[in-house]
Amino acid sequence: MSTLPIEPVRPAKRLTYAVNNAEAAFIAYVQERRASLYATAYHLTGDRYEAEDLLQSALFSTYRAWDRISDKAAVGGYLRRTMTNLHIAAWRRRKLSEYPTEELPETAVETDAMRGTELRAVLWPALARLPELQRTMLVLRYYEGHTSQEIADILDISVGTVKSSIWRSLRWLREELSFSLGEEGAFGELVA
Repeated sequence: MSTLPIEPVRPAKRLTYAVNNAEAAFIAYVQERRASLYATAYHLTGDRYEAEDLLQSALFSTYRAWDRISDKAAVGGYLRRTMTNLHIAAWRRRKLSEYPTEELPETAVETDAMRGTELRAVLWPALARLPELQRTMLVLRYYEGHTSQEIADILDISVGTVKSSIWRSLRWLREELSFSLGEEGAFGELVA
């Protein structure tokens, strides 16, 4: 048996030059049009961070296909179409995690740290004076963030009972705390 000598395979300089040239062309294209590409991504998503992620994914996909794009003048359309397709795919995967309601969600109110400490010192004893069921509803609603429907399911009572009990409890707490904190009514701002 004769053996053929094995020579090491060396990459051709042309291939390395072509890869570097394609990469340089892609980088130049992105640097030149990054603002308009980002604007498109932002218009699709409506969120700065999602737009950055979408643009990054589209650029990655386009970079991988850069050599197959024969008409470099059509790259803008290719990129925008890629962003649109990626956004639609993400939207379909996400399904509908947010449901429209007639009630706006409650927003957190920023307060002074010391004022919160004072309020807490008065609030906990007042909460302790509430009946156990009302206290449980308030804790589930405002500390654990459950909806009225979730609270009703947890406690096995009607949603109307939950809403009216919470309303009465908050009214009672406001009256109790207005005496303890003075007429400023700070508690009313927190859970109004």
